[in-house]
Amino acid sequence: MTALEIADIIGIICFALSGFLIAVHYKLDILGVFISSFLTALGGGMIRDVLADRTPYVFTTNLPVILVVATVVIALLFKLHKIDDLEGKTAFIISDAIGLVSFSITGSIVAIQNEFNFLGVLILAFLTAVGGGTIRDILINRVPSILVSEFYATVALIIATIIFVLEIFHLRNLPILTLVFIFGVALRLLAYYRNWHLPTLSKE
Repeated sequence: MTALEIADIIGIICFALSGFLIAVHYKLDILGVFISSFLTALGGGMIRDVLADRTPYVFTTNLPVILVVATVVIALLFKLHKIDDLEGKTAFIISDAIGLVSFSITGSIVAIQNEFNFLGVLILAFLTAVGGGTIRDILINRVPSILVSEFYATVALIIATIIFVLEIFHLRNLPILTLVFIFGVALRLLAYYRNWHLPTLSKE
């Protein structure tokens, strides 16, 4: 199994859980829960594949759909929907961070495989990481995370930059990508708990 496949699987599972928790928080019905989970887990990857002129991964294999359905069913079996304020708990934050970093990595790898330049790698990593969640948020009339958590999308851009540099020096391999993954998740969690934000423009 390649690094791309591993990162994709991890990202799908974690973002499916993230989508489930968001749906529960907004009291969506069971169809809404599945739609939220599918959009969050697969939306970014579909955008990535279309931009890379590839048939979307979800259309060529059943694994992504199975992973999303299994994640939602397991979450229901463990009755996660009955836990109060689940969106603000550690499980959600970690799941979302892992999904963000995993999809940042897959977007970067696909862009590099298609010989995109640095800007292309940044954009594809960004859209893969936040695309599905943004579509979901717009659908349920929620302000997208990238607009209210400024160091959210920034993590995707940092990961993309690191992977692009690794590719230049021919250092992109599974062990190093694993370290990049750990770094990315740690950075996102640190930014969340320290409430980091990018500078804002002011008239003063």
